[in-house]
Amino acid sequence: MAYKVGIASMSLGRAWVHQLPQKLDQAAAYHYQGIEVFFEDLEYLAKSFDSGLTDENQLEAARQIRKMCDDRHLEIFCLQPFLHYEGQLDRAEHKKKIQKLKLWFRLAKILGTDVIQIPSNFQKDGVTGDRELLVNDLLEVAELGLQETPVIKFGYEALCWGKFVDTWEASWHIVAAVNRPNFGLCLDTFNIAGREWGDPTSPDGKVKNADEILKKSLDKLRRTVDVNKVFFVQVVDAERLRNPLNTEHAFHVDGQPPRMSWSRNARLFPFEKAGYLPIIDVLKAIADPNGLNYQGWISFELFSRTMADPDRSCPKEHARRGMESWEKLVKAMHWEDKVTRYQLNKVNGP
Repeated sequence: MAYKVGIASMSLGRAWVHQLPQKLDQAAAYHYQGIEVFFEDLEYLAKSFDSGLTDENQLEAARQIRKMCDDRHLEIFCLQPFLHYEGQLDRAEHKKKIQKLKLWFRLAKILGTDVIQIPSNFQKDGVTGDRELLVNDLLEVAELGLQETPVIKFGYEALCWGKFVDTWEASWHIVAAVNRPNFGLCLDTFNIAGREWGDPTSPDGKVKNADEILKKSLDKLRRTVDVNKVFFVQVVDAERLRNPLNTEHAFHVDGQPPRMSWSRNARLFPFEKAGYLPIIDVLKAIADPNGLNYQGWISFELFSRTMADPDRSCPKEHARRGMESWEKLVKAMHWEDKVTRYQLNKVNGP
């Protein structure tokens, strides 16, 4: 086994600002091996066709994206995010989500991936935290995925601002209860450290007793999680904000959880100067031999205000920053002999 480096397509620039071909050009030029296709990019491409966002146009967009990636020797290892799925109180709305998922199965097959990522639901209203319903909803998608050829897998991710599931442990309990081979975890260093150690509303950027809480959590992760249920890992850091993220902060949005506002504006690639979360501790718990010993895709999923920069250099700058961080990460984790097509000191791009 080895580690492969990927990046979310969205992390190279927002879809309505930067065109996907230019973003993929930079991903290839900077030696990324794969892409998480963010649905926003696919949707934006489909909307550009004459008849707009129809099912057929989404399928055609998937065909075009697959060709773009094939031409650039980029593997598509995930389609994400399948938003606001589990726990819908309106069961008619639930049925609509299932119909949408069946279209996503077709999209995934065209894209050449067998993984769909489901983030924990963060809708304000119309959802329940009833564990039995959450498990049954997610069991339903797992069963549907098992009927597909090839089987579709689901990476369930606990967002640190999730309505009912906001920790790795809560997501693991659900994965264990679903108990299907195609239903596992997406573990994200920001969402783990940003929930159990970091707090953007605090003057020092941390929860009370942050180090103790995170250590206990990571010790439990090592003892509890089955590494075979970790489908991919996302690694990003975040800025320590100069001022607490309260209602007066520039990032504040009415009705939006502070951690979500923080995430949308202030994520960073690993080892960037303003970052402060203990993401290497989290990654070691997941990937070290004395941790889970995970090997597989390591992806950079960056959300940041910088992605909306209209400058044409934006995708190149994000690709460069990410690859510089990857080089440092490989050295910090001692992965030099475990990285497929490792490209030491090739971060200058085209």
